[in-house]
Amino acid sequence: MISITSSELNYLVFRYLQESGFTHAAFALGYEAGINKSTIDGNLVPPGALVTFVQKGIQYLELEANLSNDDTDMDEDFQFLQPIDLITKDVYELQKIIKEKKEKLRKDKPRGKDKDINDHEREHEREPASEPVREREKEKQQKEKERDRERERIEKDKEREKPREDLMDTKPNGDKEIVRHEENGKAGDQEPMEICTSSTSLPCEIPSSDLLVLEGHTSEVFACAWSPDGSLLASGSGDSTARIWRIGDGPCNSHMQNGPVNVLVLKHFKGRTNEKSKDVTTLEWNGEGNLLATGSYDGQARIWNRDGELVNTLIKHKGPIFSLKWNKKGDYLLSGSVDKTAIVWDVKSGEWKQQFEFHSAPTLDVDWRNNNSFATCSTDNMIYVCKVGESRPVKTFSGHQSEVNAIKWDPSGSLLASCSDDTTAKIWSVKQDSCLHDFREHAKEIYTIRWSPTGPGTSNPNQQLLLASASFDSTVKLWDVEIGRLVHSLNGHRDPVYSVAFSANSEYLATGSLDRCLNIWSVKDAKVIKTYSGNGGIFEVCWNKEGNKVAACFADNVVCVFDVRM
Repeated sequence: MISITSSELNYLVFRYLQESGFTHAAFALGYEAGINKSTIDGNLVPPGALVTFVQKGIQYLELEANLSNDDTDMDEDFQFLQPIDLITKDVYELQKIIKEKKEKLRKDKPRGKDKDINDHEREHEREPASEPVREREKEKQQKEKERDRERERIEKDKEREKPREDLMDTKPNGDKEIVRHEENGKAGDQEPMEICTSSTSLPCEIPSSDLLVLEGHTSEVFACAWSPDGSLLASGSGDSTARIWRIGDGPCNSHMQNGPVNVLVLKHFKGRTNEKSKDVTTLEWNGEGNLLATGSYDGQARIWNRDGELVNTLIKHKGPIFSLKWNKKGDYLLSGSVDKTAIVWDVKSGEWKQQFEFHSAPTLDVDWRNNNSFATCSTDNMIYVCKVGESRPVKTFSGHQSEVNAIKWDPSGSLLASCSDDTTAKIWSVKQDSCLHDFREHAKEIYTIRWSPTGPGTSNPNQQLLLASASFDSTVKLWDVEIGRLVHSLNGHRDPVYSVAFSANSEYLATGSLDRCLNIWSVKDAKVIKTYSGNGGIFEVCWNKEGNKVAACFADNVVCVFDVRM
C-alpha cells in the first residue's frame, strides 16, 4: 500500500497555508519542519493538493465502509455517516454505525399492511423518523456540490497553469534569462474585470504591447524594488536568488528592438543548488541606489553593488529575515527576524552595531523614523519605538489584539501607521500612548499599508495625506488620517490583496492580489483605469520614480513590467 511520509505531509500543509494566505504560519512551519531541505519539486504539486487528498480519503473511507455491506444500494448508506466519523473511526466502527442506524430506521418506519391500514394515524410517526434522514441527505448533497465546485476550481487552476508550464519547459538551462513580450493577447485565460463597465471611455486592459515579461526565476518571486534612478529593477525569489534587471527608459515594446534585457543573478548559495539557503524574503535599495540589501530564509542579510557583486554578508540572526530597511543617510541597515530581534548594522564596517531584543515573538516589520530612530512590530501584538544607543524602547504601543503585520512612518516621521490580523489599522503618535485613530472597516486581516507621498516633507506638500490598507477581505481602503475617516473603499479584487503602491505624484494606486490581477486605480475617482490578469498570485507591486512603469512579481516565477503612461 502507498503511504505518505511525514515530510511529504508537512510540505502539503505548508503549501495549503501559502495558498490560503497564511504567510506567517507557512514561514513558521517551513522553518521548524525544514521545508527548505525538502527534495519535493513544488512545481509538480498542483494547487489545492491537501484538500484534494483529504476529499479523496473521505471518499475512499466511504467506499471501504460499504465493502462488506450486503445491501445493493450503497449510496443510501453514505447518508448515515458524517465526515468526522470517517476521519476518526475505523471501518468496523463505521459499519456498526450504518447497521445500527438502518436497524433503527426500519423499526421506526411502518411497512406493508400496517402502512395501508394506519396510513393516516401513523403520518406523524413517520415524519420524526424521516426528518434526520432528510437533513442528512440535504447536507450530503450540499457537501457534494461544494466538493464539485472545489474540483472545478482546481481543474481551472491547472488549465491556467498549462500555458505557463509549456513556456517554462522551453527555457534553456543555466542562468540565461528570457524576456518575453506577450503576443496575440496575454498568456493564459483572461478574466476581464467588470469594474470598468461604468467608465467605458477609459482603457481598461493593459495591452500586450505595454507589457514586458522577465523570466529566469525558477520559483515564486516574493519581492521587487526599483532603484531610485529607475534604471534597475531588483527581484527576490524562492529559488535562492535575487536578480537585477536593467530596464530602459523607453516603452516596453522598444526593448525587443534593442535586444534582451541585461540581467545579473545574485546567488544566495555556494556551489551546488542543493546547498541553497531557500527564499529571498525581502530586498531594498539604499538612497543612492548603489547598494542593494537582501534578506534571506537562512537568517543572513547580504549587501550587493549595482554590478551584482557581494559586498558584505551580515551574520547574526538565528532565523529568517522578514524585513530590511536602510536609513536615509545610508550608514545603517535595519533588519527584523523570526528570532524575535531587530539588528542595526554598520554598513561601512559590515558589523552589527546593536541588537534589540524586546519582542517575545517573531519580528514581522521594521521601519526607520529618522537616521537614528525606528519602530518594530511582532506577532506578540506589540509595537516598539527604539533608538540607536538606547537599551530600552523609547515608546511602547499596545492596542492590537493579534499579530501586527506591518508598520510605516508617514513622510514627516510624526505619525506611525500599523495593521494587524485583528482587522484594524491604527495611527499612533509618540506624543501619546493610545492610538490617534482606530480604523475598523475591514472585515478580515490587513496584510500591508502604505502612505501617500503627500503633505509636509514631500514633493506634493499641498496635497491631502492618505493611508492605503490592503486586506484579506479583497479590498483596499483609503483613509484621511487628519480627521480619521474612510475616504474610499476599492472593491475590484476577488481574493486577498498583498501589495499596494502609490505613484510618485500620488494620483494613482497600484494593487496586486492573489486573484492574479494587477489594478491601477485613480485615487481621486476610486476607479480602476487599467488592469492586467496574469497566471499567478501577485506578491508585490512597485512604481518607478517617473510614475510611467509598474513592476509586479508573480507566484508563477515571473516579473512583469507595465507601461502605464496616463
